[in-house]
Amino acid sequence: MALTNLIEVMHCNNLLDIAETFRDKNVCLDYLASKRWHGSVYCVFCGCNNIYTLKGKYSRYKCGDCRKQFSAIKGTIFENSPIHLQKWFMAIFLITTHKKGISSIQLANSLGVTQKTAWFMAQRIRYALKVKSFDKKLDGVIQCDETFVGGKNKNRHAHKKVPNSQGRSFKDKTPVLGMLHTGGDLRLVVMPDTASASIQPSVKEHIKEGSIIVSDEWHGYNGLDKKFLHVVLDHQQKEFVRGAFHTNSIEGFWGIFKRGVIGVYHYMSRKHLQRYCDEFSYRYNSRQLPNGVRFENSLEGVNCRLTYKELTGKV
Repeated sequence: MALTNLIEVMHCNNLLDIAETFRDKNVCLDYLASKRWHGSVYCVFCGCNNIYTLKGKYSRYKCGDCRKQFSAIKGTIFENSPIHLQKWFMAIFLITTHKKGISSIQLANSLGVTQKTAWFMAQRIRYALKVKSFDKKLDGVIQCDETFVGGKNKNRHAHKKVPNSQGRSFKDKTPVLGMLHTGGDLRLVVMPDTASASIQPSVKEHIKEGSIIVSDEWHGYNGLDKKFLHVVLDHQQKEFVRGAFHTNSIEGFWGIFKRGVIGVYHYMSRKHLQRYCDEFSYRYNSRQLPNGVRFENSLEGVNCRLTYKELTGKV
């Protein structure tokens, strides 16, 4: 693709811009190839760069070593998909720019595909977004907090109520641990429970040793002061701020997250919840970027595959 078109993508601030910029299959393939290989095509099978373009076949390549043919979509989330790349790019733009997400039904209506197809596309995109979301540990002042995903018992019909499910029960709710660098990036991890044996390994995995961790008084954080500087705010005693330390930012994010759960998705199963969390993390971490730049960055992680059998567990 010409450099002028690549520059235009940076200024794609709405869906109409995306549709006009990626007007046909060849433009989409050129752009995907430029983002994937940056001008130096390599074999997706053996990794060598002895590549030549096949005559008469647009954006088809052949490896001079292993002799296999491939295209820019091979080994990506778009592989073996009958959906036009323009619709894939529009789906990526919609998912990454809707602050509280977009449901598969609404995505299907916007793209002109079935709900099942839109759901599969969205899950593949969420899978790709994780690649760029967790690439380095958080460092500095980190706010930690948990939330629970699942309906409230009082809002259920009588025959659907779950006994003894109040408070921190895990019968009908799934805990999510949030770790937010103050003014920076976010990590979300779905947890089996909120015990220290579950929380602290994730904290150590995603936060650099020696950082300052700010949390409430929940006992699952006890012992973090061995590896980190741990500031505990006693929320039960109405202590929400101590000097420059607070958990207001992560609690503010939970407001966005819960509005996405309640108002857009309505239900997230435990099986797929982590992918939804990765989607919210990516949007939050790229909140300062213009829509066009955010769209470009999201394509950096498409070099991965998620089949329908893997997604549904039917392997």
